[in-house]
Amino acid sequence: MLQRLSVRDFVIVDHLELEFSAGFGALTGETGAGKSILIDALALALGERADPGVVRGGKEKTEVSATFDLARLPEVRAWLAAQDFAEDEELLLRRVVETGGRSRAYINGSPASAQQLRGVGEFLVDIHGQHAHQSLLRAEAQRALLDSHGQLTALAQEVAAAWRAYQQLSKTLAAAKAGSAASLQERDMLSWQIRELEEIDFRAGEWPELEVEQRRLAHAASLIEGAQHILAALAEGEGACENLLAAAHARLDDMAAVDATLVGGLDLLVSAQAEISEIISLMRRYAGRVELEPERLREVEARQEAILHLARKHRVEITALPECLARLRQRFAELERVADVGTLSAETQVAREAYRVLAARLSAGRAQTASALGAAVSEKMRQLALASGRFTVALPPLRDGAEGSANGAEQVEFRVSGLADDEARPLSRVASGGELSRISLALQVVASQTAAVPTLIFDEVDVGIGGGVAEIVGRLLCQLGKTRQVLCVTHLPQVAARADWHWQVSKTAAAGIVESRINALSGDARVEEIARMLGGVDITATTRQHARELLQTL
Repeated sequence: MLQRLSVRDFVIVDHLELEFSAGFGALTGETGAGKSILIDALALALGERADPGVVRGGKEKTEVSATFDLARLPEVRAWLAAQDFAEDEELLLRRVVETGGRSRAYINGSPASAQQLRGVGEFLVDIHGQHAHQSLLRAEAQRALLDSHGQLTALAQEVAAAWRAYQQLSKTLAAAKAGSAASLQERDMLSWQIRELEEIDFRAGEWPELEVEQRRLAHAASLIEGAQHILAALAEGEGACENLLAAAHARLDDMAAVDATLVGGLDLLVSAQAEISEIISLMRRYAGRVELEPERLREVEARQEAILHLARKHRVEITALPECLARLRQRFAELERVADVGTLSAETQVAREAYRVLAARLSAGRAQTASALGAAVSEKMRQLALASGRFTVALPPLRDGAEGSANGAEQVEFRVSGLADDEARPLSRVASGGELSRISLALQVVASQTAAVPTLIFDEVDVGIGGGVAEIVGRLLCQLGKTRQVLCVTHLPQVAARADWHWQVSKTAAAGIVESRINALSGDARVEEIARMLGGVDITATTRQHARELLQTL
């Protein structure tokens, strides 16, 4: 579960250090106090898109860190090990966003990508936003929720991969049947190009070696002359440097016998003699090794020209010629395979059957899940004062008699009946705004009960709900908090009163600087906050008494 959250210089937050508890927690406060900022900060630590606009005014960067307890999450520890991150009983996710737009992410202190944060975050936290009901009107969101609820997401991905493989083979088969002559011509051209590249036998790393050898051969005469000149200056004749140093050494040795302060200079002179001797040996070896090889120079330059010609011909960098050859071979192999229409047709049928088997398994799983989800959501709808409503998940066949799609062999459509009439209609055509909000909450509660994610966050999903329904919402979230860690940003006192722990968000302004603060509430402070939520600006003794009764009753 989520243990700690540290937020620094985020929007109107100066610095927050929060310790989270298990169970159901409520986050309340005045409108505009920044209740959702906490959720946004956590989402940033979980890999959401980094916007430099979140950096607090006048600051250079914002930083968010979230710590999770992994004692009961072996799958997260396995994920960390597979990604080469350090694993322990705790997990630390950290995100830094700078005003210039640069974003950095860390997992247990090691640099990570935002995608990796999102990957591990999927195991840890499920955030239900206040506009979640809007996404439920989209077909893809409905399909994803059904598959997730039925633990069919992995199977759905296999179906999509099988469909893509089948479609690719189908296109290849059609192209083979329609363009055998063009295919033959292309194969002939590829065969010639491959043979040409194979004959030159260019290997990775050869070009720099050729350049070094060409420079040495082209300048062999000047290199030999230079080595001889250095030898003449250092070692040949009475005025050679080596002889001069030897004479200087003998003279300085005599002087040092008289004045000991010159011993240091004598040591330096000995070192210089050793260095000169080493240079002389190096030049002698080099002069004996370098030769004039005009024939080898012509060979090297001819090979360089041939390699350059092929690189220009194929419009690639010189170093990319081996990859170019690999691509040509792969394409040739594809065309060879295409040329065998019979084999390709058989492979297409095998791929088609593999897709149909997987799609059938997915359809059966969806049908079973749809029935269970429909019944569970309908039950929750009745608890949320939608007693006449019935929620169903329809799985109509694909339009136009299509044999399948990457999403399976059927559509997924959420339908509701009993609100306007008894006919089951798509969710978008039946529910009003308030009804849709309650149906969304029912869906989220049901889906969360079967999900493996340990921390659930509801960000004002109870908008448009009040009265007795609000008490039921509070009870549902409280029940959910018995097995999960639940945090709900709410404006309903009936929901907040059900919480096991309660935080209040407030906003202060001083010297033109606006700051958001979060305080843990208990005792009279919690009564005062519930009373504010019940009675608004003017809080009376009666309102406070009502707040106490609400806390005691719930």
